[in-house]
Amino acid sequence: MDLTKDELNIKANTINHLKSKLENHDIVNLRRTDKMIPDTIGNADRNSEPILNEDGLIIPKKPVNPVKENIERQNLHRELLFNKKIGKNVLNQKTELQRALEKQKDNLAKKQLEDHIAAQTPEFEKVIADRAKRLQSSHEDKNEDDKVINKELLQIRMNLKTRSDANK
Repeated sequence: MDLTKDELNIKANTINHLKSKLENHDIVNLRRTDKMIPDTIGNADRNSEPILNEDGLIIPKKPVNPVKENIERQNLHRELLFNKKIGKNVLNQKTELQRALEKQKDNLAKKQLEDHIAAQTPEFEKVIADRAKRLQSSHEDKNEDDKVINKELLQIRMNLKTRSDANK
């Protein structure tokens, strides 16, 4: 597709003509009408005079989005972004396997802490703690035995009372 000299001259003239128009055009007007629909600045801006383009036409404004302007929603969104940034999962979307692994890690950490504390306590304190446990368990066994004996004695006494009342 070879272009003739006349066609090339016409295209060059057209390009030069467009360049000269752009150079003569007011750059401020280009920036003002850069956006077709400008962002809303607030409700106070709604009552002010409308923005006009170079032809004298009113440039439409974006309608107010009540969901985006809701303060509670903004605070919630800000909090979610912060929690995401610090790595906290607020939605608790963990699989059963992840929960089980975390539980196992927690149990292991507790066991290691108890072992560490037990390793640091002196032998004398360990012996005293063992004796205290034995005494407490033997004391509980005696209390259970006493309760059983007391129940038997109460049953026998009730039987004797009913017999003595029947004999009178």
